[in-house]
Amino acid sequence: MGQIISIVNQKGGVGKTTTAINLAAYLATLGKFVLLVDLDPQANATSGLGIDYNKIEKGVYEALVGTHNIKDVIVNTSIPGYKIAPATMNLAGANIELVNLEKREYKLLNALHSIRNDYDYILIDCPPSLGLLTLNSLVAADKILIPVQAEYYALEGLGQLITTINLIQQNLKPELEIMGAVLTMYDKRNKLSDEILHQLYQYFPNRIFRSVIPRNIRLTESPSYGKTILEYDPKSKGSKAYERLAKEILDLTISG
Repeated sequence: MGQIISIVNQKGGVGKTTTAINLAAYLATLGKFVLLVDLDPQANATSGLGIDYNKIEKGVYEALVGTHNIKDVIVNTSIPGYKIAPATMNLAGANIELVNLEKREYKLLNALHSIRNDYDYILIDCPPSLGLLTLNSLVAADKILIPVQAEYYALEGLGQLITTINLIQQNLKPELEIMGAVLTMYDKRNKLSDEILHQLYQYFPNRIFRSVIPRNIRLTESPSYGKTILEYDPKSKGSKAYERLAKEILDLTISG
């Protein structure tokens, strides 16, 4: 049965989508079948993989509201074994439209149920908020990966996220686990980055990934070409960092 990992942080600009598309790419090149679910109305993961969301007629939103089976919205990426359930413009209204539906927090979990055995990993790229879409991703997930930017305000809001996760564990999904935090946009020349790392250990004493994602211009450029870093610049520091993270996650999920 596939592992469902939600990549979440309600703070924007922390490298969530970068982590989602590139981690998925490396898991696929390591021989795993991977599905990326773009649950962010901004559709950055979709466009970052070279897909024009304006031209897609059906995507994750249609799977959530039940007008299409999720199998019918999944498309291939340019990397073998790596597929995406894309976001469309319709997803922007989902937070409002889902509100009145029964068992609204379980829509994504139910949509993924029929396909979870088709993949080794299903990664969910969440919107930068703690709204109903993010709630759906947390309820659907087995584990949570939290990208944290190595900057002064990085830990602001982290307490709020942990509280939300605790509430979901208490009320909706007791088996939900925090897989860990991964430090992104790390600059080893910046002393502040080390301070952030030390503070993170207080939040997640056993759950900081050893793979640290550096601040890397090639990582920033690659989505504008509709490519993962693996395709755009496989020798870059950012690429090597995501390869290490993928291997670390493989070890963790196989042994755990």
